[in-house]
Amino acid sequence: MNGIPEKDRSVSVALRTYTPRTPGLRHLRRPINDHLYKGRAFLPLTFPKRGHGKGGRNNTGRITVRHHGGGVKTRIRTVDFHRMTGGPHLVERIEHDPGRSAHIALLTEEATGRKSYIVAPEGTRAGDVLYSYRAGIPQDMLQSMGGVVDPGVLAAKTAHRGNCLPLHLVPLGTPVFNVGSHPKGGAVFCRSAGTFAIVESKDEETKADGTKVMTGKYVTVRLQSNEVRRVSKDACATIGVASNAHHHYRQLGKAGRSRWLNIRPTVRGVAMNKVDHPHGGGRGKSKGNRHPTSPWGRTPGGYKTRQKSNINKWVVIARPRNHGKRRSKSQ
Repeated sequence: MNGIPEKDRSVSVALRTYTPRTPGLRHLRRPINDHLYKGRAFLPLTFPKRGHGKGGRNNTGRITVRHHGGGVKTRIRTVDFHRMTGGPHLVERIEHDPGRSAHIALLTEEATGRKSYIVAPEGTRAGDVLYSYRAGIPQDMLQSMGGVVDPGVLAAKTAHRGNCLPLHLVPLGTPVFNVGSHPKGGAVFCRSAGTFAIVESKDEETKADGTKVMTGKYVTVRLQSNEVRRVSKDACATIGVASNAHHHYRQLGKAGRSRWLNIRPTVRGVAMNKVDHPHGGGRGKSKGNRHPTSPWGRTPGGYKTRQKSNINKWVVIARPRNHGKRRSKSQ
């Protein structure tokens, strides 16, 4: 398919193409998401997005973030990243959220009728029932196991797609998303489309009867960047993969769609004048035998400011960083 990177062309991706009645439709490619709700968002869970018209300017009017500006008027959806309320929640519909790449699901709590938005797992549809076990194991489920927690039975009853669990209840090797970092906080990792983490290890010990008991305070998870982190065993995680996994295959088709998304054009340095960029000026496409730099003369990756002694204690294995250098094929 046109526009798909060479390394991903072996992956079967279903994208919707359009008859080129206009130039803007010729190169438009979108993932097929016919299950999305066609109406407006649930208004009480939204608020107007303000401040995006400033175009990346600070309080003195200077542009501090380039290539921002414009964009259509949108409303921000209030998404529940904590999911502290237990009990069954019915999925009413799956919606598109203009503020994020993943889809969101509108839930209705069956006990009270209260509605909330969550990041939708891949494969979840309207009519599904989701649960949250952050507040603990329900008493009726505990009694059905004979009053004793059996890890195998508990995983069979709770570890289903879309359910929110504390990480110490998630079986090893399970893909999870919306991963938290501390017990009372919400999700901070793996919230964008198609992302997930793998639960790699727990601090457990096996008793004489064969049951495993959590002894440590932390669970180790591997992110998609191959970074391995320690997070609290009571932090939240949702079983499955974040929805809209083919989001990165889309093609906007025309410059106007980037402007709708609050993205302004990016101009090459060699196309500028010498006073505007170190690569500018001269005859032809030449940057004057100079290494790539930013408009202010800095290297593209910036300066290394983190001290070697200032180590992030929550990172077990740091993600590989190339700092502008080409990686070997083995990596």
